[in-house]
Amino acid sequence: MSQNLVIGIIKEAIVTALKLGAPIIISALLIGLIISILQATTQIQEQTLTFVPKLIGVALVGVICGSWMLQTLMSFTQRIFELIIKVST
Repeated sequence: MSQNLVIGIIKEAIVTALKLGAPIIISALLIGLIISILQATTQIQEQTLTFVPKLIGVALVGVICGSWMLQTLMSFTQRIFELIIKVST
């Protein structure tokens, strides 16, 4: 196995992880920002207020993007297994 192949696999794994995590992280970030602005304007300093909307938002993004995320992960896994077969033969 060459060094370029290993670097390519690692790069593809990082890109795949970023693609899979980005929708959930971005939704949690945006919801947190909106709730923080709302708390600052109304001066409500309840710590648990941000938890429930983030949980609902992340769950909603998981339901909406779940099939795409699964397809992306399955595609990456298939490429890795194909590489293992090519290297072992």
